[in-house]
Amino acid sequence: MSKKGRPKKQRFIQNNPKIYYFSPRGRPGRPEEVTLGIDELEALRLADFQGLKQKESAQNMGISQQTFSRILKKARKTLADALINGKIIKISENT
Repeated sequence: MSKKGRPKKQRFIQNNPKIYYFSPRGRPGRPEEVTLGIDELEALRLADFQGLKQKESAQNMGISQQTFSRILKKARKTLADALINGKIIKISENT
């Protein structure tokens, strides 16, 4: 049985990334990889880089504040995992 839910609301992304992979240096072998969605990158850019409040950031993306908060929390956890465990960060438009 497939999981059905509400359709994903379109999220507005103002800037596409110029780089889609970040790789740690000094780690032998091929490190594991985590995927950061483009909407997660946009949430990080608005909240952490530009310093906007969540409500204003959510309005910029065309989503609710609750959805924005959920996206931001997932993005921060993904980045923390990559930084702490030395993983490659892949930015993907399809998450």
